[in-house]
Amino acid sequence: MPDADIDYARKVIALEARTLGSLVERVNISVKAAIEMILSCKGRVVLTGMGKAGIVGQKISATLASTGTPSYFLHPAEAVHGDLGRIVDRDVVIALSNMGETQEITRLLPSIKKIGAKIIAITGNAKSVLAKHSDVVIDLGRIEEACPLGLAPSASTTAMLAMGDALALTVLKNRRFSKEDYAFYHPGGGLGRRLMVVEDIMRTGKENAVVTPKHTVRHAIRAIRFVGKVSKRRTGCACVLDKARRLIGIFTDGDLRRHLDTGHAFLERPIEEVMTRNPKFVKKGSLVTEAYKTLRDFRIDEIPVVDAKGRFAGLIDVQDLLETTML
Repeated sequence: MPDADIDYARKVIALEARTLGSLVERVNISVKAAIEMILSCKGRVVLTGMGKAGIVGQKISATLASTGTPSYFLHPAEAVHGDLGRIVDRDVVIALSNMGETQEITRLLPSIKKIGAKIIAITGNAKSVLAKHSDVVIDLGRIEEACPLGLAPSASTTAMLAMGDALALTVLKNRRFSKEDYAFYHPGGGLGRRLMVVEDIMRTGKENAVVTPKHTVRHAIRAIRFVGKVSKRRTGCACVLDKARRLIGIFTDGDLRRHLDTGHAFLERPIEEVMTRNPKFVKKGSLVTEAYKTLRDFRIDEIPVVDAKGRFAGLIDVQDLLETTML
């Protein structure tokens, strides 16, 4: 690549960076009004825009939807052929147009007004048709495009995207939206897996072998074998609980192997004499990544899950992490 091309590519990035820098000063009372309008919206936040602005609108809509604000993208050309019926009076419409005169957008305005939905304009022209007919106007100001012809949307769409992120993430900040909520909306991706809680994958009920301290080793082995018959998932341990179902110990394959050389009489000993006391555990509500870290750090294959009072709630086996592709 010629040096001149490298220099020009750098200029494009520098120009867009300056555009974003100047955008900071344009975050004002109108942006605050838009945030409050979205937070109070009883319907859905509808994004619309034509061409490159429409693509930016799709991304903003996706960000809103994945962070707790119901949203969808409405193509303005399809809207005038029946899709306008998707908008209801409880909705908020965010329309993106740099010049604010895009015909496909402006011809929607009377109908949206008639429906009763609120309109937020994100535009670079505060005197445009779009701006004049919107309830809130976020003015990006005059933007110099990075295109050598000064025509192709570049810096302007970068500014729209950044302003959309500012709106969506400030709305998120004001909602009671937790990491667990975020994981719920991202169940299929790596982010969702990292934010899963132990209750999402732990074994419960008959999937666990549970014994009392006075049960014999033989009984514990039978309990483990029984789980293998009634559950699709094998287990390699029995959890030892007191009368209040508090976790007091665990009996694993490793414990069994360590005592086998003592003879068959070992099978009749109470499990409390051979179990591992004070086993590692995680509490309900913990992230699956925390369980994984404990399994890895202590080189164990199973970890019990307990509630706030130490009562047994379930069990996570290393195989369960494999099934979630955590490993």
